[in-house]
Amino acid sequence: MAEIINLRRARKAKARITAAAQAEANRIAFGRTRAERQATAADADRARRLLDGAKREE
Repeated sequence: MAEIINLRRARKAKARITAAAQAEANRIAFGRTRAERQATAADADRARRLLDGAKREE
């Protein structure tokens, strides 16, 4: 015989898990200081300029 589950509790548990995953993603995306965001942007810009400077003209 199958185990009886409460669908309301299962739905709420699933919602809590997805909310926790979304919160973790938001902490990564928005939980940085201005200096950290600027440093990351500067690194990306520096890498892009380095790559563009190494391209050969065709």
